[in-house]
Amino acid sequence: MPARHDLVIRNGTVADGTGAALREADIAMADGRIVAVGRVEGSGREEVDARGKLVTPGFVDIHTHYDGQAAWDSRLAPSSWHGVTTVVMGNCGVGFAPVRPQDRQRLVELMEGVEDIPGAALHEGLDWAWESFGQYLDALGRRPHDIDFCAQLPHGALRVYVMGERGAKLEAATEADVAEMRRLSREAMEAGAIGFSTSRTLNHRSANGDNTPSLRATEAELTGIAMGIKDAGRGVIEMISDFDTPDLDSEFEMMRRIMQASGRPLTFSLAQTHSTRTAPWRTLLGRLEASVREGLPMRGQVAPRSIGILLGLQASFNPFSMHPSWAGIANLGLAEKVAALRNPEFRARLLSEAPLGTQVALAKRITAFDFIFPLGNPPDYEPPREAAIAARAAREGRRPEELALDLLLEDEGRGFLYSPFANYADFDLDACREMMASPATVMGLGDGGAHVGIICDGSYPTTLLAHWGRDRANGRFDLPWLVKRQTSDTARAVGLLDRGLLLPGMKADVNVIDFDRLRAERPTMAFDLPAGGKRLMQKATGYSATVVSGEVIYHDGEPTRALPGRLVRGPQAAP
Repeated sequence: MPARHDLVIRNGTVADGTGAALREADIAMADGRIVAVGRVEGSGREEVDARGKLVTPGFVDIHTHYDGQAAWDSRLAPSSWHGVTTVVMGNCGVGFAPVRPQDRQRLVELMEGVEDIPGAALHEGLDWAWESFGQYLDALGRRPHDIDFCAQLPHGALRVYVMGERGAKLEAATEADVAEMRRLSREAMEAGAIGFSTSRTLNHRSANGDNTPSLRATEAELTGIAMGIKDAGRGVIEMISDFDTPDLDSEFEMMRRIMQASGRPLTFSLAQTHSTRTAPWRTLLGRLEASVREGLPMRGQVAPRSIGILLGLQASFNPFSMHPSWAGIANLGLAEKVAALRNPEFRARLLSEAPLGTQVALAKRITAFDFIFPLGNPPDYEPPREAAIAARAAREGRRPEELALDLLLEDEGRGFLYSPFANYADFDLDACREMMASPATVMGLGDGGAHVGIICDGSYPTTLLAHWGRDRANGRFDLPWLVKRQTSDTARAVGLLDRGLLLPGMKADVNVIDFDRLRAERPTMAFDLPAGGKRLMQKATGYSATVVSGEVIYHDGEPTRALPGRLVRGPQAAP
């Protein structure tokens, strides 16, 4: 008698995550695992007709910041709206454990400043029912979620926990401090951390403007922590650094020495910056590829599109945020702002003003109309140079400020402008293509759950497939290879060997995608964080079904009642 399965996906066009050619197949699942791929004779308690649709493994996103959201929300959106079935959080050295009661405020301020998550939302949403990292994992593990998630031990929290005020003030760690960090790192890995993360960039500051505690950590300190991970025999390292030109060699060589001492895999953020102050990304990519050829398990985390901020009337910033007249309407509701901006007298006064304040760099970025574009609907993440606000305004014989304001007022004030600050120096995504194509890189940097008022890049997996596999005029990639990049490649990078492939025995995380319709929708602003906090959200069209552990969690973008997602404790062995 034919076997009866929990779920069968029928007649799909399968990209199995290995990079192999597309093929027609059924997929049967039982007890949270894939049990058959091919022609499935038995029936399923539930069946999904995937005829004419793309079937892929669930996407694995290794760079998110759901550290707070996972504590209060069972749905890790927007990532779960974009086919992601496993996320790794705790990146960039920020998080909420370990922590002593007197340091909770400091960690909130650090997360608020570095990742733009409202402090009021964090205070209301976190119950702080933990001190150690293991207790934090226990607290998160008690809540069911739509998708699986992994947590990394954050350097900022660890350093403050061990060193207190000395750690926050960037003092050098003593031998005793390093020994304690090593012990706690091992303890965290054994409790279920997937790895450890650190930040060495001046861009990461607390809400008070303080540098991130890990900014000047010595090689001895970082090596000590890495040795704690080695002591546990498992765990990866994630790092972000400025790689300033004079220090590129020493910084990169330090990473190599830490890896050679500990033997632990390491990833670091890699992007094309728009500043001459920072070392060229190709130099880093070349060093990285040479290190990989030597056998070092090192990868650069790269993005499939530019990294940029969204400017809008509801966003954290817009081109008029620092104009004196804006202060008078900044705290009004959207309808009231729109009414004021449509008032000819107020509009004329606003447009006649110049930005004020001490944030000169920010003021320049949000008014650099040569490099600011209308986002559009659907969003255009590779707009041509001539689409820039300044170029279009010149063609129309208008001031850029006037055009920008009109675009912001579209859709009753819900229009967005896009200001890329990385991966778009040449007004195209060719740099992204070169980084993505390298065997020494892995997809990342989406920051799902973070930068909630200015960035909405959790939609990266959708851009990866739709733009690079279908829409780009030239330089597209093979679709099975793109699927592999966001599934088995990302899973392997953090030691999750039980997912990312559509093969018998693997975890039953699956996407059914109407590929012709696949696209990221225009971002919207939601006001659903604790304490009424706002966050940018972005849905997608084309995900017919997303499956986690054999249960359908989304049908055509709408949630089901299933919440099979769980905390993943540490690396997972291949079946």
